[in-house]
Amino acid sequence: MRILITNDDGINAPGLAVAEAIGAELAGPDGEIWVVAPAFEQSGVAHCISYAHPTMVAKLAERRYAAEGSPADCVLAAVYDVMADAPPDLVISGVNRGNNSGENVVYSGTVGGAMEAALQGLPAVALSQYFGPQMADLADPFEGAAQHGAAVIRRLLDHADWTSDADFRLFYNVNFPPVAAADVKGLRVAPQGRRRGVGFGVEPFVAPNGRRFLWVRGAPQDREATPGSDVMVNLDGHISVTPMRADLTCHASLASLTEALEA
Repeated sequence: MRILITNDDGINAPGLAVAEAIGAELAGPDGEIWVVAPAFEQSGVAHCISYAHPTMVAKLAERRYAAEGSPADCVLAAVYDVMADAPPDLVISGVNRGNNSGENVVYSGTVGGAMEAALQGLPAVALSQYFGPQMADLADPFEGAAQHGAAVIRRLLDHADWTSDADFRLFYNVNFPPVAAADVKGLRVAPQGRRRGVGFGVEPFVAPNGRRFLWVRGAPQDREATPGSDVMVNLDGHISVTPMRADLTCHASLASLTEALEA
């Protein structure tokens, strides 16, 4: 098995090493692990691509490359350049430092990398590690993902829908809960949720040179969310698995909107 690893935290991020270890366990001794990851952190870039300027790609070691671009750029670089002779059998994006549950999904470069892989017709999984106070004393905050990641992906490979002829192929968003690996309660399939009353904002500040700037400010990650959603499943100590696709159409509204507007 040839596995491509990318992320949005950058080529030197500790979560990338965790994803590489997960990939190596899945690929086995005869498999290949390829890494094409951003040269610098790309958190929050979602599914953006560097359409208006070129992307420099540097070979750091055998099957290891850094790209000056987004996670989606990295997938494109892998598919059409670095691994052009034979595409990967699986793409793993992550392991992200912090959760990509709830509304975080729409901002996530980690999810964006997996989404681009799916758009290229490749099986893809996004992996993220939820952080929280119960993990404060852990030597390795990624231990949940490290110890459970390969098993979760194996179950997905064996049982999930990997249909390749759909217009928008499914990919899978996996979040590991903010607890020690030994305290993980199991796996739950859950829809994307929405934390109530929170969201990103901005905080202005004035630099020493007198110029005014804005910092994007995050929100508390432990707030109540849609019941049964990925957020609540994670906060309850379970691994969440959410099937996703790039189709943003609200199919439930098509009939009523057609009746209202086309009459």
